[in-house]
Amino acid sequence: MSVTIQIPTALRQFTGGNPHIEVEAATAGEALDGLTSLYTELRRHLYDDKNTLRSFVNVYVNDEDVRQQSGAQTKLKDGDTVMIVPSIAGGVAKEAEVETPLPSLSNEEIARYSRHLIMPEVGLEGQRKLKAASVLMIGTGGLGAPVGMYLAAAGVGRMGLVDFDVVEASNLQRQIIHGTRDIGRPKIESARDRLRDINPHIEIETHETRLTSQNALALFANYDIVVDGTDNFPTRYLVSDACVLTGKPNVYGSIFRFEGQASVFWAKEGACYRCLYSEPPPPGLVPSCAEGGVLGVLPGIVGAIQATETIKLILGAKDTLVNRLLLFDAWHMKFREFKLRKDPKCPACGENATIKELIDYEEFCGLRSQPQEQPAALEEITATELSQQLAKNPNLQVIDVRETFEYDIARIPGTKLIPLGQVVARMNEIDPSRETVLHCKAGVRSAKAIAALKQAGFPGRLINLKGGITAWSDEVDPSVAKY
Repeated sequence: MSVTIQIPTALRQFTGGNPHIEVEAATAGEALDGLTSLYTELRRHLYDDKNTLRSFVNVYVNDEDVRQQSGAQTKLKDGDTVMIVPSIAGGVAKEAEVETPLPSLSNEEIARYSRHLIMPEVGLEGQRKLKAASVLMIGTGGLGAPVGMYLAAAGVGRMGLVDFDVVEASNLQRQIIHGTRDIGRPKIESARDRLRDINPHIEIETHETRLTSQNALALFANYDIVVDGTDNFPTRYLVSDACVLTGKPNVYGSIFRFEGQASVFWAKEGACYRCLYSEPPPPGLVPSCAEGGVLGVLPGIVGAIQATETIKLILGAKDTLVNRLLLFDAWHMKFREFKLRKDPKCPACGENATIKELIDYEEFCGLRSQPQEQPAALEEITATELSQQLAKNPNLQVIDVRETFEYDIARIPGTKLIPLGQVVARMNEIDPSRETVLHCKAGVRSAKAIAALKQAGFPGRLINLKGGITAWSDEVDPSVAKY
């Protein structure tokens, strides 16, 4: 059978950039075997050392999860599409259940929301439901910006904002709730002012804090719906577990480069986030938007979907994204939808759930122990020290493991470019007799490159540039652009 395997953006670096691979296979397992025989480096990202498909990688045949079929033995037909869906590093009570009557609308509000009021799906009662509702937004960045602006404009009566970051120039390409004059301000202040300008009739509550296991349950208890606009796995699992424990709907979105995901996880009605991804990927395996980039308008599209689903939940719509995962590919302008099912063995919302309280999510995602697992074995050098070494040691070689497009933006003079995905295959281009410094944007990928080279048996001395080219710009040469 000839089938097509769709490769997500995060994994295309291991398929030579190819988004679609055609293989001959009779089952889903054979299709993946065919794929990983063509691209051997990809296998370790899909399978663990026991040859078991990793828990943060889901495989769909057309729109059905193979876990709900026959797993790797799921039969394929000629022309089927196999989709690899890895995790990427973005309840409302009915009126009859609420003793407090819905709030009335002033004449000014009626004029403001007139385009809603003439829609039978919303109407006067629906607009009053929106005014009575409360939504907690986790993050006011790429996803939180459009979500917050549209919910404020729609008339959601009470909005809570959770954020502790400050506005940076690099945010403005996508975080449209902030402006140039806000650079250096706390995001939560900038977002609050913008939302008040959009709609002075709503109440905005600010929580300038990091969401933690200590404060999440108390925060969530005071709102009807939680919107996940986070950009890291520890907070994403924290949001999911806290929503399950408090019974709140979790309006989910995530983004990477040109691809986005959206869903509504609500344990009361169906699957939670852990039903889809029971465990997070290992630290560093899935690149962040800071490393891989993101199309500026993508969070606007995904965030608008999240805002739409939030409004539908408030209005009591039946056809929401509960038990559905929506994937969006902006580059090819395509949407795909996959069915989700509650996992009866889910530790958070399954039949015998074991998660009864919030845990240490940094440790759960492998971040807490990571520094101890890489002790003094990683030799590092500062940008200032490297500059001094280059001036007096002509034998020193510097290897840049970023991507070509990053190298075109900014580079350290005299460096050789070998992207991380090619560094082992091209290690013969690195002279082991010379002292070697590896660098990337911030020092994470170059550390991975050093570990990969050592594992491959590279005999020379390898040193990591602490802080990467960003530190070089800060400490040595400000003319080197930061991105």
